[in-house]
Amino acid sequence: MEAQLTYLQLKERQREIRDGFSEALGLRTHRALSWLQRAEQETDDGDACFIFLWISLNAAYANDLHDRQRFSERRVLVNFLKRLIESDADNLLGQIVWDEFPGSIRLLIDSKYVFQPFWECQYGRMGEVEWQREFQRSRISANKALGRMDTKKVLAVIFDRLYVLRNQLIHGGSTWNSQVNRAQIRDGVNIMMCLVPTIIHLMMENPTGLWGDPCYPVVK
Repeated sequence: MEAQLTYLQLKERQREIRDGFSEALGLRTHRALSWLQRAEQETDDGDACFIFLWISLNAAYANDLHDRQRFSERRVLVNFLKRLIESDADNLLGQIVWDEFPGSIRLLIDSKYVFQPFWECQYGRMGEVEWQREFQRSRISANKALGRMDTKKVLAVIFDRLYVLRNQLIHGGSTWNSQVNRAQIRDGVNIMMCLVPTIIHLMMENPTGLWGDPCYPVVK
């Protein structure tokens, strides 16, 4: 399989096999693909592309609101990544991590601007020494995972960083097209543009997986 799948490739495959999907999986993949298609249209706006890719990811993995009340967003996402990796017989996610974007991943890991404790320090909720200690600990742990080729751990760290970037955009903590965070947006879009289509592909190819009920079912 090519490293980067496109909406058209995935949509064609979906039409071939969707009769074997549960109603929940069918709705998840339909929604995720619609937002992936929209993201692909944003060739000149990295902020918009990242936001649409994140909505596509959310459509793929987020559980109903009852589960969100019981579990943190991070826990839901980490558990989802675990199920994906277990379903990834061809190591497609590993290929992305180790072959496509090792440089971009290391830049994200080393950027304080997508590390939440750095911002906790700016708010006065954490001391300078404390956040720097947390940052160093996180970087060491991530680099050990890179050295072990621990795909699950590395993906968890990547999405921790990308989640901070997501919050900056969604909650109005960033200026549109700002030069301040261009590097993080660029790397985030490049990584997500490979990861999100692969995630949708893995879900479709493993229709009996425990993907859960999506948010806001269709009511007729």
